[in-house]
Amino acid sequence: MVIVGDTAEDAQVKRLKLDSLVHYSSGIASLSVALGTDASGFNPDEALPAELPETNASKTGRASVLKLAEDEKLTVRQLAQRYGGYAGLAFVGTPEKIADDMGTWLAEGACDGFTITFPYLPQGLEDVTRRLVPELQRRGIFRSDYEGTTLREHLGLPRPKNQFYP
Repeated sequence: MVIVGDTAEDAQVKRLKLDSLVHYSSGIASLSVALGTDASGFNPDEALPAELPETNASKTGRASVLKLAEDEKLTVRQLAQRYGGYAGLAFVGTPEKIADDMGTWLAEGACDGFTITFPYLPQGLEDVTRRLVPELQRRGIFRSDYEGTTLREHLGLPRPKNQFYP
């Protein structure tokens, strides 16, 4: 997900606004699944308890919750909002910062491209196409021209034989 702001703070405010729209009971259920333990009894306005019960749930999923909570100093309520909404990879910042981060992922071989999710329409789409894409193009990490006139030509795929027409 990409959230573009004029400043890092502006982008973060947009993210927090989106997270705030998640209903708490839905979010706490999603957080409970990610933690592998019932989080509904935790104080929503405090950090996660230091000691969480052992679980057979995903260790990786649980570790990512704990890391996010620690890195961003989130309360249980904020974690529930995040996990009840969009908890996947998010690039949140200015066009320049997002381009920096995407460039790093590409340069380090962590990916070969991105599938973008927009947090809202139409403004989220416009932020990416009018603000982020030009910055990526300026850096030479996003095309400005296509190879052909069709997706098939662009991808270098041969045209299949038409079984109904010789």
